[in-house]
Amino acid sequence: MVRKISMWSLIFMFSIASVFSFTGTGEASFEASVDTVILVDGETGRILHQQNVDNPMPPASMTKMMSEYLILEAINNGDISWEDTVPINDYLAELSHDRSLSNVPLNVDEEYSVLDLYESVAIYSANASAMALAELIAGSEGEFVKMMNAKGEELGLGTLLRDAGEEYGMDNLAEIFEAELGDFQFVNSTGLPNRLLEGNHPEGTGETEDNYMSAKAAATLGYHLVNDYPEVLDTAGIAEKTFREGTADEIVMQNWNWMLEGTQYSDLDYEYVDGLKTGFTDGAGYTFTGTAEKEDQRLITVVMKADSEGHRFNETKKLMEWGFNNFSIQEVFPENMTLDGYESLPVTKGQKDQVEIVSTEAVSLLTHKDDEEAYSYTVELDEEQLNEDGELEAPIEEGQVVGQLVINYNGEQEEEYLFGEELEARTVDIVATEEVERSGWFTLMFKGIGDFFSGLWTSVVDTVKGWL
Repeated sequence: MVRKISMWSLIFMFSIASVFSFTGTGEASFEASVDTVILVDGETGRILHQQNVDNPMPPASMTKMMSEYLILEAINNGDISWEDTVPINDYLAELSHDRSLSNVPLNVDEEYSVLDLYESVAIYSANASAMALAELIAGSEGEFVKMMNAKGEELGLGTLLRDAGEEYGMDNLAEIFEAELGDFQFVNSTGLPNRLLEGNHPEGTGETEDNYMSAKAAATLGYHLVNDYPEVLDTAGIAEKTFREGTADEIVMQNWNWMLEGTQYSDLDYEYVDGLKTGFTDGAGYTFTGTAEKEDQRLITVVMKADSEGHRFNETKKLMEWGFNNFSIQEVFPENMTLDGYESLPVTKGQKDQVEIVSTEAVSLLTHKDDEEAYSYTVELDEEQLNEDGELEAPIEEGQVVGQLVINYNGEQEEEYLFGEELEARTVDIVATEEVERSGWFTLMFKGIGDFFSGLWTSVVDTVKGWL
């Protein structure tokens, strides 16, 4: 059990609490030229800017982020290995030679490793490669789609549109979207509309269905991808690589993320960008989930429904620069901080009457530049270690945890996270700075006798005062 402490109660040795606070100013605004954008801190999931983030829209090939997540999960679980051979059927071979879609050429009688095809997906957004890997992992793309939707719910992308459709009917998606029911749905592993698959859409999905994600769902997926499997950036950050080099099927895969240094579009690159996934279809427009790291600070962005390649990248750069310029990791409270107003706690049955206490760790938070002092702390002592007079009983060990320092935000802007109002309680241990040994029985006995007569004398004095 934890007891909240107040300074007045400390004086009377019952319970203790304190607040040390400052107030900062509000967050400067960001003006987006795209209707749907979101900016998220890559470590905490804190939303730094958002606009129209709950409306599900076609994400196009940003869908492949979920395919990549499941591929990397299968690798890490040992279900498949990078060296495994991936079968190619006639349909996938034919689809892979459709140059109107993003593809690398595949042939039925050739051998391709999981690594070969994964790189073509992560770098070149190869559609047939994604479908082949889906079939390898799940047995069929239809079963893989079920895995995608289940994983989406597990990762907190929101409510599945198909579940929302039970009330409204899946034939009326417009009504579902208008009612803002549901946040995502996956109907294939690629992000292509099913109508482009010429009747070869995954089993269990409709011929005219499409994939959908809200910007918030896409940011949540991107957040999990880079945090759960950071190795994704080793491949997603490759600007150019040759597929099947030295063979008749050799093809240069230039990353569709033109913000990466090393692509042919140097006017669009941004040195801090190392991922993540672009997308385009007629219905989706130009979409992009981007991520960048600067001075150990990672940001994740989503831009949807941009009107050109350059528009989505320029908007992403503006969003990232605004984030880096306005937010940074700041130390708001130092390590081994003496808690103002109650530097020690009273001790009973010890060789000392008190023990000093401090916080154990520095508190560093992602903070807006105008909000660096807009934080407070509340001390919560462990009630189970205190007697009814608010005293610790000896013996006490050096470093013994006696409570928690809870950090609170007092600024004007709201703190919102991808996973709720707060990612987790921000607490730091409070500990005793020294050992306090327990007094011997002889000392305790005489102390008890002294306390008895002291109390008796106080009672007599009070009685006499009453007579007068």
